[in-house]
Amino acid sequence: MTALALLVQQKLATLPREPGVYLFRDRDGRVLYVGKAKSLRSRVRSYFAESGGDGRFFIPLLPELIADLETVVVGSEKEALILENELIKQHLPRFNVKLRDDKTYLSLKLTVGHAWPRLLVIRRDDGSPGPVFGPFDSATAARRTLHVVNKHFQLRTCSDADFANRQRPCLQHQIKRCPAPCVLAVDASWYATQVRLVTLFLENRHEELRSTVDAQMRHAASTFQFELAAVYRDQLRAIDRVQEEQRIVSDDPADRDVIGLHRDGERIELAHLRVRSGRLVDVRTISGVQAVFDDEALLAAYILRTYLQHDVVGDDEADGDGDDAQTQAPAIDEEPTRPPNAALPQGMIPEEIVVPVEPEGKEALEAQLKRASGHKVTLLVPKRGPKVDLLKLAMDNATHAFSEKRRSVDDVEARLAKLQQLLRLPSLPRRVECCDISHLGGGDTVGAVVAFLDAAPDKSRYRTFHVRDDVVERRGGDDYGAMYEVLSRRFRRGRTARTTSDDESAWNLPDLFVVDGGRGQVGVAVAAARDLGLHDLPIVGLAKERDLTSGDRVVDRLYLPGQKNAIELRSHAAVLGFLAHLRDEAHRFSNRARERLGKVRRFHSALDDVKGVGGETKKRLVERFGSVRGILQASDAELGAVEGMGAKQVAAIRLGLATAVLRDG
Repeated sequence: MTALALLVQQKLATLPREPGVYLFRDRDGRVLYVGKAKSLRSRVRSYFAESGGDGRFFIPLLPELIADLETVVVGSEKEALILENELIKQHLPRFNVKLRDDKTYLSLKLTVGHAWPRLLVIRRDDGSPGPVFGPFDSATAARRTLHVVNKHFQLRTCSDADFANRQRPCLQHQIKRCPAPCVLAVDASWYATQVRLVTLFLENRHEELRSTVDAQMRHAASTFQFELAAVYRDQLRAIDRVQEEQRIVSDDPADRDVIGLHRDGERIELAHLRVRSGRLVDVRTISGVQAVFDDEALLAAYILRTYLQHDVVGDDEADGDGDDAQTQAPAIDEEPTRPPNAALPQGMIPEEIVVPVEPEGKEALEAQLKRASGHKVTLLVPKRGPKVDLLKLAMDNATHAFSEKRRSVDDVEARLAKLQQLLRLPSLPRRVECCDISHLGGGDTVGAVVAFLDAAPDKSRYRTFHVRDDVVERRGGDDYGAMYEVLSRRFRRGRTARTTSDDESAWNLPDLFVVDGGRGQVGVAVAAARDLGLHDLPIVGLAKERDLTSGDRVVDRLYLPGQKNAIELRSHAAVLGFLAHLRDEAHRFSNRARERLGKVRRFHSALDDVKGVGGETKKRLVERFGSVRGILQASDAELGAVEGMGAKQVAAIRLGLATAVLRDG
């Protein structure tokens, strides 16, 4: 037994019986696991008991990994829950719950702090006045809801800056989607009514909203305001369509959330259903990998992250910095939607949360949920009745989502396996790169290399290469020369990463390299690789050509080095979709880089090449003399009179501009 292991044994013998938090550390001092306990003595010692009964996968590894343990005694299990969450955020332990949501969450905010409120999409609440609705299960759902509101409830859509500076009504007013309060006289009470209707709509209080709008429509019609009545009629139709899209899942009008769980070894899937007034208004699924924890701990972590992430600290402990909350990753990897201690969106925490098993620390969680929401919240495991059916619906959603994602992974594996078989590759092409050259009339030449990992874009490995015109001319003055130059630079970086055995390098060579083009482009790529000693790098070309026999049909062909005949890819071939996506992405990325380079060149000034003169001074020179020509014609005394210009700067301007004139002719 080592001295470090002996230290752990000594601490196990003196553990307190009070509630608290414990931390397991490795030999480098890194935190492996953070947990809470009603009794630190019994809980921590259970990890090392021969018949502990803990089935989590990492438990057998602990005796080998743990070098030290720390304990923090607190006054109650509730305080232990709070501290555990903070320590998980701080240390990001290896064996704590780590979930990844498959969605990007957005919310909608009504800016009631302005005289004329508007609805906008947010990711985090900035604390300004106004209710927040959401989060939505996807960006599409949030923007679709925003579109419905903007179309049928006439609130302004412009920013505060545009509102303050506008001189005439915009297009939204012309198509009758905004009353243009920025420049026209608008009835403030009517606008306030629209704001109230939007609030009812976003709170899913459709029955109250429908009765209100119906009454206003009838009143407008009875007073011969037929255009206004038509507006209310369209609003009623929009409300009815939204209601039809929401499935009725319960006769009970109460609001509740239902969480379903599916597990397959270390992979898990959660389904979160939001039921409001008996209607299913939202479903989202969350994936977890390497889930080396039991279901009770998983649910506790998910509930903590979803409902309490920014409210589990006390008022005296919160720093009020929402950015810090985001940079210190939480136990569940999901982007925060509001700053610490901010009020939760109305309806975010329902009075009842239905779960498949009782989460760890149930009483403490319920107490925290009550404090965050202002009302009693029950974590319920139903045994009979309609709530069992709701839970089954959530479990079925979790199982279905797991199967769909698993099928997606299997499809990728099958597609890559077919590509491997087709090209006779030595290994599965998980990492594939593609190169494309873009230029404008022979200038602004740019090479782009895009990377895919498991058939999905890996944008962290995208690279662009600017090729100077003289280099292109030296290499042959065409696309072949530019491609050779770009690929030589790319492959040289890859060879360096290979020789240094840097497995983490972003320049590591892929399993397959694709060039956009036919036999000629493949020959250039092979030459660039072999000139650097890379004889084992698989290279192919993908070209779209006309079928010479029919004259009209356009086909995609794969060109392999040393193979006379190309491989024709049918339009429905499994590998074609992947390779076409790769090629199109390379086109897009190279064109974008070339446009960026052209923009820089078009806005380039001879003054930019002058060294020793600051940007502000150059700006003052242009303001004073109007152009580079005016600066050249000015005397030394006139140049020296400009703020920031001394004798040294005048000399630098003279030399730099004279050099530019000689260079450009």
